[in-house]
Amino acid sequence: MSVIDNERTKLLANALDRASTACFTVGVATPLAGYLYGVISFAAPVGYWLALMAAGWLGIATALHFWARRF
Repeated sequence: MSVIDNERTKLLANALDRASTACFTVGVATPLAGYLYGVISFAAPVGYWLALMAAGWLGIATALHFWARRF
């Protein structure tokens, strides 16, 4: 494997890891901050869907992170 191929592999792994961080921020950290500051309420029926979507985002972020580690 040449140096160029090695650097391209590292760039791909870094891009996937940054995408996983963005998924975590958008899907988990933002709703959690909204809940803590009282912007949203998990008691409403929409809150259950929001919690389900946050779990989905967390799953996507985890999958991207472990996929990046494989590279």
